[in-house]
Amino acid sequence: MKSSKSKVLHDLAGLRLIEWVRTCALEAGCERIICVVGDANQDVRDAAEALSMEIAVQEPQQGTGHAVDCAKDAVGDFEGDIAVLFADTPLITTQTLNSVFEALTEADVAVLGFEANVPGAYGRLIERDGTLEKIVEAKEASAEELAVTLCNSGVLASQSGRLFKALEQVTNENSKGEYYLTDVIEIMRKDGGCARVVRGHEDEMLGVNSRADLAAANASFQTNMRNMALEDGVTLRHPETVYFSYDTVIERDAVIGENVVFGPGVIVKSGATIHAFCHIEGATVGEGASVGPFARLRPGTDLGPDSFIGNFVEVKNTKVGRGSKASHLTYLGDAVIGAGSNIGAGTVTCNYDGFFKHKTTIGDGVFIGTHTSLVAPVTIGDGGFTATGAVVTKNVPADALAIARVDQVNKLGWAARFREAMSKRKAKS
Repeated sequence: MKSSKSKVLHDLAGLRLIEWVRTCALEAGCERIICVVGDANQDVRDAAEALSMEIAVQEPQQGTGHAVDCAKDAVGDFEGDIAVLFADTPLITTQTLNSVFEALTEADVAVLGFEANVPGAYGRLIERDGTLEKIVEAKEASAEELAVTLCNSGVLASQSGRLFKALEQVTNENSKGEYYLTDVIEIMRKDGGCARVVRGHEDEMLGVNSRADLAAANASFQTNMRNMALEDGVTLRHPETVYFSYDTVIERDAVIGENVVFGPGVIVKSGATIHAFCHIEGATVGEGASVGPFARLRPGTDLGPDSFIGNFVEVKNTKVGRGSKASHLTYLGDAVIGAGSNIGAGTVTCNYDGFFKHKTTIGDGVFIGTHTSLVAPVTIGDGGFTATGAVVTKNVPADALAIARVDQVNKLGWAARFREAMSKRKAKS
């Protein structure tokens, strides 16, 4: 990765690789998650512990079989089913992992495989009569075995006792001098066990070993999300330019314009429209609401039904009521805005005093004049008005007009005298 941080801490669509795998395991019903780390990966260990994972240390690193065996003490007397997952393979779905566990109802060990378009260096899954006979590493495969396109994802599941009993018999007599997890297949079969292959889609099995792989995994994820959105009744004006996060929720009949980016924590409700070139993160967009173009919604934003956030408007930690509008060139931060209010162009909620954030409250049916500065904490009562260019530092009662600006003074002839004096100064320079 050519990075100061470990590979599995890199981000994919708003979630680190290690979190993708953890989420999959949790959603599949796994009771415990043990993360196997090396001594050099303290950042991975710290991240895993912060995610409430148990830790097992593999030192030195002597292959995948050795890695799983290093978790034996952590597993302890647990006698249930165990799945081995890889933190750099983030796109395996919960449904697929559940299928691997379900296969254990009729097999002693289940392996997740896929049909590869280009098998390359993947290990080959050799089946006979509907059961898995063995897994052969590409470097040690015969020409006939290399022709097989059913490949090993690395994911494997088995009952705890059977798995660790088989691992005791694994040796490192191979070209790499490592203990292969895949050897447990033949060992279990020799002991009378049954092994089966569960087939997943190749796109799920993308492993990440470089920045290019990370980009490819993200591209695959984005394609799947776009297709799902279209199938669910969402209009994407130009699908290839819309980017989703791992948890983006868009309801049917929403319309998404070109070049829209969704960060984590976004819900777009039915009938809402997101126009082109918007960035949205940690926000809820209500039914029938309209956003953009060129708008930014930051975390804590909650737009009510039929509200309107126009071009070059930034909203942060603000609740906007039904039908309220901020049409252009406005910043709304740490505010609550009632229903049916109009926020004029150039309005700013001045929410930060250099030390603390403060709240602005705007009632129902309020009209905020163009270029108003609302110095929080401040409240504008229902039906209130602020004059254009006002700097509002005091609460405005309901149905009142706030005028907070210096009276205009016209100095006749001043501009002509100024130009004449400056012209003479410039001529002398």
